[in-house]
Amino acid sequence: MRIIKVDAIESTNTFLRDLIRSTSVEAFTTVSAREQTAGRGQMGTIWKSKAGENLTCSVFVPMKGFALSSQFYISMAVALAISKTLQSLLIPKIKIKWPNDILSDKQKVCGILIENIVTHGQLTGVIVGIGLNVNQIDFEGLPQASSLKLITGKFFNIDELTMVILDNLKKYIELLKANEFDVLHKAYEALLFRKNKPSTFQDVKGESFVGIICNVSPSGKLNVLLEDEIVQEFDLKQIKLRY
Repeated sequence: MRIIKVDAIESTNTFLRDLIRSTSVEAFTTVSAREQTAGRGQMGTIWKSKAGENLTCSVFVPMKGFALSSQFYISMAVALAISKTLQSLLIPKIKIKWPNDILSDKQKVCGILIENIVTHGQLTGVIVGIGLNVNQIDFEGLPQASSLKLITGKFFNIDELTMVILDNLKKYIELLKANEFDVLHKAYEALLFRKNKPSTFQDVKGESFVGIICNVSPSGKLNVLLEDEIVQEFDLKQIKLRY
């Protein structure tokens, strides 16, 4: 496993993708940046992080032969690996906010961005981008954000934390490649934020409505029980869960 440390780059995901295009890259090669100047989150959002205070990295995971139709299980495995890491550090009340934000007591501490590498219509691997708030204590304009230091009062060694995450990621990817889909699905839903609780959502028109999260489909869609007792399926572009 190769770890490439850089000082300041636009995006670790972009850096790693360019590296994969230009040379042979071994499994779990990781690019870790002290600072990202153009870090990306889900749906084209910008990931803001103070230089040197957080864990910002991207990991190459080969997935040759894995069905594109089952790709959400990769997201489950990654979210579970990070959740397991934080639980081992005694970070309280860890939950996964669909599809793969990691929360501690309703506060976001980690964002995940997974990009597929597809060759001739076949999935050959993924780039797993991880942005974990570690030692930063000021999140101006981000009331739902927190960090491990804010939560525990402790300073964390980012390099050591990266290694623990990578070890857990390997374990969950092994489960994935062993086709332990049911195990991953059950573990993911056990940590699902707001599951079986009345919650407020926002649709693409910006209108709010109330529903109850029932479960997540194998394809990664959110099944929500609406007021008329109908369960409707939503994908990431159709719905946003309010905190």
